[in-house]
Amino acid sequence: MFLVAGNGDVQWCFAQVKGTLDDDVTEADIISCVEFNHDGELLATGDKGGRVVIFQRDPSSKAALPRRGEYNVYSTFQSHEPEFDYLKSLEIEEKINKIRWLKRRNPAHFLLSTNDKTIKLWKVSERDKKVEGYNTRLENGSLVDPTAVSSLRVPTIKPMELMVEASPRRIFANAHTYHINSISVNSDQETYLSADDLRINLWHLEITDQSFNIVDIKPTNMEELTEVITAAEFHPVECNLFVYSSSKGTIRLCDMRAAALCDRHAKLFEEPEDPTNRSFFSEIISSISDVKLSNNGRYMISRDYLSVKVWDLHMETKPIETYPVHEYLRSKLCSLYENDCIFDKFECCWNGNDMAIMTGSYNNFFRMFDRTTKREVTLEASKDIAKPKTILKPRKVCSGGKPWHPTENIIAVAATNNLFLFQDKF
Repeated sequence: MFLVAGNGDVQWCFAQVKGTLDDDVTEADIISCVEFNHDGELLATGDKGGRVVIFQRDPSSKAALPRRGEYNVYSTFQSHEPEFDYLKSLEIEEKINKIRWLKRRNPAHFLLSTNDKTIKLWKVSERDKKVEGYNTRLENGSLVDPTAVSSLRVPTIKPMELMVEASPRRIFANAHTYHINSISVNSDQETYLSADDLRINLWHLEITDQSFNIVDIKPTNMEELTEVITAAEFHPVECNLFVYSSSKGTIRLCDMRAAALCDRHAKLFEEPEDPTNRSFFSEIISSISDVKLSNNGRYMISRDYLSVKVWDLHMETKPIETYPVHEYLRSKLCSLYENDCIFDKFECCWNGNDMAIMTGSYNNFFRMFDRTTKREVTLEASKDIAKPKTILKPRKVCSGGKPWHPTENIIAVAATNNLFLFQDKF
C-alpha cells in the first residue's frame, strides 16, 4: 500500500490544502486545533473565531487506486461566541482550544468543543428526507384552522437534498476558574475530564450542572505555587486511569479507584536532570506542553520545548526513547527567552500502530520519528508545494495540532488559516 524508498522510509506527498493561500488572513480565521474522529472518516478543525469546520473523507478518493486522502467540507457551525465574565470583568475569547470526538453509536456524530471556560457537546446529523402532507399545517409551516379540515390524509416521506445539521446537546459551564487546556473522553464513553492550570474535573456527558473535582493542586497560599497542570488525558483502555503533565516536567498517573480526590498519584514519571546541562533555562524548557497515551495503552509520549520523549507505563525512572525536535535552538535560548518564544507550546501525536510519532516545530515545519528504524524526517507545510502528488522533500533544519489518521498514513497540519493534508505516495 505504501511506496517505500530503498532505505525503508515512507515517501510523503501533498494531497490537499483547505483555506485561502492569500497572505491577508484575519485573526479569527487562524486554525487553533485539528482532530480526526475514531475511524478517520471525519476531520474537525476549530479556529480563533469560535467556528468548527468538519471535513468528510471523499468516498471516491478512498476507493481509488492508488488510494488518496482527500476531504471535502461536510459541516460548518459557530461553536462558541465571545463572552464577558461580569464578576471578574474579563473577556472570554471564542477561540476553540480543543475538539474531541465521541465514538459513533448511531447514525449521528457527537463531538466536544471547548474555549477557555465553556465546553459544549454537539450532535452532527444528516437529513435527506422530509415529511409532506400534514393535515393541520401548510407546506410553508403555517397552521390551518382545524375546523376547516374536511378530510384526513396520511403524511408521506419524500427524499430531499442532503442537509447536515449541527445542534448543541449539552453545555458544561461555570466549573473552571482558570483557562481550560485539555478535555479527554473516557473509554467508557460516558464521562470525560476537563483540565485547567490547577484543577481537573470529571463530568458525566448527561449531567451539565455538576462535575467532580478529581485533582486540585491549588495551594492555600498562591505564593507557594510551584507548578501548573499543562495537559491531561484518559487511558485509552482502562477507564479508571488518567495522566496529567505539569510545568515542572513531570507526568502523574492517577487511579480513580484509589480515592475520590486523586491528589496522590499512583505513578510519577520524571527524568533526572543531568547536572552538567543545568542552566537558567532548564526549568522552562523541561515544562511539558502535551502528553498522549499510545493507542494500545502501554506507552505515552510527552513534548517539552526541545524534544519528544516516549515513556513505558511500567517504568517511571526515565523515558525509553528521546527524540530531539529542534536541538539547534539550544544555543539560542537566551534570545528565545527575550522574545518569549521559549514559552511556545507544541503538540504531539501517535500514528495508528504506535510505531511513529509526529510533532511540530517553527516555520510550519513538522517532524516525524520512526520508532522502529530510528529514522526521522522534517517536512514543511508550504503553499509552494500546494499541488496534488507533489513529493515532499525533507528539510535539513528542523504550530497548532497535527493529528495522524487513526489507521492510514494521512496527516493534517494546521498552518495559520490553512489545513494541509498529506499522504504517503503509493
